[in-house]
Amino acid sequence: MKPTNIKDSEYYHKVVDCQYACPAHTPVPHYIRLIAAGKYTEAYMVNWESNVFPGVLGRTCDRPCEPACRRGRVEEEPVAICRLKRVTADFKDDIAQYLPEIPKVKNGKKIAIIGAGPAGLTVARDLAPLGYEIHMYDDQSKGGGMMRSQIPSFRLPNSVLDQEVNVILDMDIVKHFNQYVTSLKEIIDGGYDAVFVATGAPKGKDLPNLPGRWDAKENIHIGIQWLANVAFEHTNKIGKKVIVLGGGNTAMDCCRTSRRLGGEEVKVLVRSPFKEMKASPWEKEDAIHEDIPILENHVPKSFVSENGKLKGMFFEKVEAQYDDKGKRKLVPTGEPDVFIEADDVIIAIGQENRFEWIEKDLGVEFNEWEMPVVDESTFASTRAGVFFGGDAALGPKNVITAVAQGHQAAISIDKYCQGQDIHDRPAPDVTLISTKMGIHEWSYDNGVSADLRFVVPQEDKKITLADRKKEVELGFDLTSAFKEAERCLNCDVQTVFMEDKCIECDACMDVCPTQCINFTENAEEDDLRAKLLIPALDKSQDILVSDILKTGKVMVKDEDVCLHCGLCAERCPTSAWDMQKFMYKTAKAGC
Repeated sequence: MKPTNIKDSEYYHKVVDCQYACPAHTPVPHYIRLIAAGKYTEAYMVNWESNVFPGVLGRTCDRPCEPACRRGRVEEEPVAICRLKRVTADFKDDIAQYLPEIPKVKNGKKIAIIGAGPAGLTVARDLAPLGYEIHMYDDQSKGGGMMRSQIPSFRLPNSVLDQEVNVILDMDIVKHFNQYVTSLKEIIDGGYDAVFVATGAPKGKDLPNLPGRWDAKENIHIGIQWLANVAFEHTNKIGKKVIVLGGGNTAMDCCRTSRRLGGEEVKVLVRSPFKEMKASPWEKEDAIHEDIPILENHVPKSFVSENGKLKGMFFEKVEAQYDDKGKRKLVPTGEPDVFIEADDVIIAIGQENRFEWIEKDLGVEFNEWEMPVVDESTFASTRAGVFFGGDAALGPKNVITAVAQGHQAAISIDKYCQGQDIHDRPAPDVTLISTKMGIHEWSYDNGVSADLRFVVPQEDKKITLADRKKEVELGFDLTSAFKEAERCLNCDVQTVFMEDKCIECDACMDVCPTQCINFTENAEEDDLRAKLLIPALDKSQDILVSDILKTGKVMVKDEDVCLHCGLCAERCPTSAWDMQKFMYKTAKAGC
């Protein structure tokens, strides 16, 4: 193999697995160290620069960072990255002094943002400090979009959402709230230099052709609309027996909300096996903790009503069978159909977009799924000056993905308005700095805590089930937060190898706790990976390969199992190994 090009910023970025997995590329180990140092406000602002909504995401994020966490490779549970993010929001001081200054004199460009959800708010936050006049449209009375209408208050208190949304709305944003946009042409004709569409996926999927669907329609609800009605207090009760159809996070929110509105026998029924449900594991755990059974492998067959009153549903029992490629097929078991009583049924089987308000003659093309044709790197549509982001761009995802897309769209809008090529993307801000302070001393704590993951405490179930606005999770206290932060392995402090200093004494090999360092004859990648002390079989992570050393061998390190403990650098007699902090900040508009 050729020597690894460590000057390529993506090489070390990929080694920081948690940050690499985050759609917004939040520098996770950096803010966790700040938490351990008691610098909660600074840690909050590191998050705010990347993910915009630390308090929201610290409670509701889908946590793509945690399955990637290196700690999860040495024990069962990763670092509680998401809940540590919440710590920064819970214990921060006033952030006003750290916020960007908003120019009183604008730059002459006017931007329309349709939708005040996470993507739209991110674009507003990135462009307002650059002097753009931002006009934001939304049919709700407050900003927040799906964060307000679809995430229940027992998971995300309104006070937390209001605080983080208002930070952006106070950036001299012109608000057009309680206004449903019915024509994109009217917006374009309003004299805007660019338009950003962030209307989400506001239409819940239905089962319109299932027998009996319309016989008792008042008691059959669409999940996301029902959650919105609860959030805006149009709905405050439900029947005692409730069926929730669906296996995603929305279904979990619906069943848990039902328990708080009078549902005594709430059941979730899902077509797939339990382990293949789309809902996050912790969402399923919380539902089960609240005495909600989840019945797997049940396919809806029909609604049953008598004299216009809903009585329940019939389900067909199925089992999952897989072919040699792992493709799943649901096969009937042959058992009699199952009848389950219900006073209300909530259908939470997915979401769809709605673009009937976009005229077909504007030059905005749509694909066969009635989704806009969008460039996935610039988020530009086929009409110049019209951009999409969040669920409206590439379909339903989650808050952190919407934020990441908003950042990229803001770059494109800025470049478009300045007459620049939107495909010329700015590079990330990258630094690699030695943390050495002495012969065996570093500017960070490289001791590895032996603690297992700490449990986030919850309020008593009797209290939370009686009040839908009572937050269930209490968050870490400062002692637990410090201990959990100490579990982080500092994956952004890189083990940097310098061939010209190496005397090939093998001291680093001897001290390495995971035996990830090797001195061996070079070979093609597959052969080289196979002949290491412990074969490097995970090709999703690179191996670090040095240039030819004096003996003709090369140093090879398996980045996949390295714990960044620093023992190699401490043991090396010639300082051929150094621990260097890698900082990767994604580019923002105006860079």
